[in-house]
Amino acid sequence: MFLLNTGTALISAGCEGETMEIKPKKFLTVAPFECAWRDDLRFREAGRGCVAFDAFAHNDVTVVFREHVGSQHYHYKRDDSPHYTVIIGSHRNRRLKIEVDGRTVVDVASVDLCCSSTFQSYWIGIYDGLISIGKGRYPFQNLCLQWHDSKPNCSVQYVGLSSWDKHVGYRNVNVLPITQNHISLWKQVDYVGCDSEDANTELEDRAGDFEDWGLENFLESWELSDVFFIVGNEQRAVPAHKVILAAAGDFGLSSSGEVINLRDVSYPVLHAFLEYIYTGHTQIPEPEISLLKALSLKFEVAPLVKQCEEIIAHISLHKRDLDSGKNVEISYASWVHSSNVFPYGLPINKWRLEEIFLTGKYSDLVIYVGDLIVPSHKVILGLWSVPFTKMFTNGMKESFASTVVLRDVHFEPFQTMLEFIYTGKLKKEVTGDINTLLLQLLLLADKFGISLLHQECCKTILEHLSEDTLCPILQVIASVPSCKLIEETCEREFSMHFDYCTTTSTDFVMLDEATFSVILQHPELTVTSEEKVLNAILLWCLQAEEYFGWERIDEMMMNSTPELLFGERLTSLNMFLHFVRFPLLPSALLEKLERSQLSQTIPTFDQLVKEAINFLEFGSTCLDKSQSVKFQHRRSSFKELQYICDGDSNGVLYFAGTSYGAHQWVNPVLSKRVAVTASSPFSRFTDPKVLVSRNFQGTSFAGPQVEDGNISSWWMIDLGYDHQLMCNYYTIRQDGSRAFMRSWNFQGSTDGVNWTNLRVHKDDQTICKPGQFASWPITGPNPLLPFRFFRIVMTGPGTDEMNPWNCCICVLELYGYFR
Repeated sequence: MFLLNTGTALISAGCEGETMEIKPKKFLTVAPFECAWRDDLRFREAGRGCVAFDAFAHNDVTVVFREHVGSQHYHYKRDDSPHYTVIIGSHRNRRLKIEVDGRTVVDVASVDLCCSSTFQSYWIGIYDGLISIGKGRYPFQNLCLQWHDSKPNCSVQYVGLSSWDKHVGYRNVNVLPITQNHISLWKQVDYVGCDSEDANTELEDRAGDFEDWGLENFLESWELSDVFFIVGNEQRAVPAHKVILAAAGDFGLSSSGEVINLRDVSYPVLHAFLEYIYTGHTQIPEPEISLLKALSLKFEVAPLVKQCEEIIAHISLHKRDLDSGKNVEISYASWVHSSNVFPYGLPINKWRLEEIFLTGKYSDLVIYVGDLIVPSHKVILGLWSVPFTKMFTNGMKESFASTVVLRDVHFEPFQTMLEFIYTGKLKKEVTGDINTLLLQLLLLADKFGISLLHQECCKTILEHLSEDTLCPILQVIASVPSCKLIEETCEREFSMHFDYCTTTSTDFVMLDEATFSVILQHPELTVTSEEKVLNAILLWCLQAEEYFGWERIDEMMMNSTPELLFGERLTSLNMFLHFVRFPLLPSALLEKLERSQLSQTIPTFDQLVKEAINFLEFGSTCLDKSQSVKFQHRRSSFKELQYICDGDSNGVLYFAGTSYGAHQWVNPVLSKRVAVTASSPFSRFTDPKVLVSRNFQGTSFAGPQVEDGNISSWWMIDLGYDHQLMCNYYTIRQDGSRAFMRSWNFQGSTDGVNWTNLRVHKDDQTICKPGQFASWPITGPNPLLPFRFFRIVMTGPGTDEMNPWNCCICVLELYGYFR
């Protein structure tokens, strides 16, 4: 069965007769091997539509498209009628599939498409057999896969939400038409259940500005025009814009003033012609289609010529006369041919437009940025930017000036913004990584209201976020309302990597009070010790230029006062100290804090420390323990599993063998708590369970393989989904051979594909006896990074001449902070 909640409930509240309205929530749970059909899940036009939705599943998010509605117990494997099926996360969440009438036509590898811990957003579009699949809330963004059916099924209209062997949860399901301008789809997405409603509607609101200020606003408008047509016997003047005409066809224009005489062309035909160029669609009476074709041929507007020819051929094929009372609608199919068009779905050749930008041809505006000059076109700037449009059309002096001076704007990001405006793409220097240019570009996009550029910058930032870039990003965007989504993401990432972000650098002290406060109170704040939280707060309030602990600050207090040391941030210190969960600190440390100068000179500090000591000694406090988070362990804290000695029982793999402390030890590979793989296939002497068995093995090795043209051998540990380790020590044990490793890397990874070197060994002579243990610490900032996968990979031959690339170890153990 499937459960659906879309209604609006009325619940009594307080006095009789009073009711409270509960907002409807669109949520759907589909049981295994069933399918949900709803009347509203239907394309407006058969064969053309897009479905956007959120899904919550372990695997096999299955969406069916067919001509008619199916039943609750419908299953695509038993369907004999024509249909498309898209399966996201098949083969245990490892593949993405498309099936046509039960036959697999696309089966590609992918990783973690579905998520069983939170809802993920997806969209699927179908347009005359062209099937596009993407992730994210916004259709036609973040494309994952596109496939075209050579024999398209143009009758599919109903959308079914199905499952395989596990329940699948769906919500926010919306069926949308495929329009010429894809941004218009975003405004139609009905979204429910996110953390911040303002952040969730941010991009849609900005997209709305785009549609209000599209190129159609300049159609036959004298605003910003620099050329005009004279048409018909009445010699009617029709304004246009050189840069738009030159990018759409060949009008034989010059840079000076221009009049184009078309005495033999009627105004309705010219109007249809210009409307197609400026909006991407038009309509014209059937008898005049040949005249429109002739005009298009004259000025070499190729897309319109082709469409007119197709319409004429269609009429001829059906052998009917032209109907003077019937209009023909013509629309530029921008979605299908999106790789060769200017944004907005217009029949404008972007290569021509790029050439015009590079040469400055037809320029009617000179922009001064510092000491440099940039030629541009008012109508192009106005097309992308509402502020520019208002500047050029408000009747003030800027409306009539041919020059604009921009102060407080850097040339490189402004030039990059113009390149995007004219080409619709960002150069690689911007998209390759998060850098100063990208952040400056984001601020410019916000300042001038260029929403698509803003979205591209945001997407690039989200794709390249790292622990080292969080603070610079937060410093730049904290005061920009349109970047709320990125700000919240960065705050969350900072919270989840709190140790790293507050230890490897003191950049975090430059964050403003509001941002740092959000991080300290974030529900996903992850720390190895509350002492790290205390140190970070003290360093932020001190505005320290280097990292040190509270003891150093305590020494400073002997020769200073809190007012002198912390200055204007002393008020913040008194507030932030309440975010430290002092009762979770060890008793010995609390006693040291009680005797410290900090406690003696800062009343709030002294009160909180004494409160914690009182709680630990007597188990009670004046505050309600159940209501106060300061007495609760952080949900996402790590368990400390530290190295004591070689062969101890304090490591992560031993802990996994006890089911994380639940029972006696069992080999964690056999209990499927961890997975072990090797560079060579499984064999008697390449046995994954041996590596975590804690027992000596006479022969245990991973053989060599060739990767990217290089020979390597490796053992890899997968701690499992939802488990990570901040590794600060590791131990290996040599097997019974004398094939000793000399050069190898110990690496960590979050996805098993991209690896970070935690420790590099070059000509390491430590291992020199069969059966020998050897252990090494992980130094630097890397011990503060959590990873799911770990491996030892040889980077050079060992000491054995017969098998120099055999990685001969029989025991591996990891230590650090585990969750």
